Amino acid sequence: MEIAMATSKELRDLSADDLQRRATELRETLFQDQLKRRTGSLDSPAERTKHRRDLARVLGVLSEKRKTSKG
Repeated sequence: MEIAMATSKELRDLSADDLQRRATELRETLFQDQLKRRTGSLDSPAERTKHRRDLARVLGVLSEKRKTSKG
């Protein structure tokens, strides 16, 4: 399951629900990467790093949206 990642600017255009869904997908992908790493079948460790950064980007934008909606 490969998720095409958007830039932070593109992520800001998404709704909070879409961001939450994307974060869930990335967490599942990271879990699969972890299993592959432990079994020795992870093709590229760089992919795992990329997924972690993508998740951080999504969570950052989601947090930003929540702060602006409250205040």
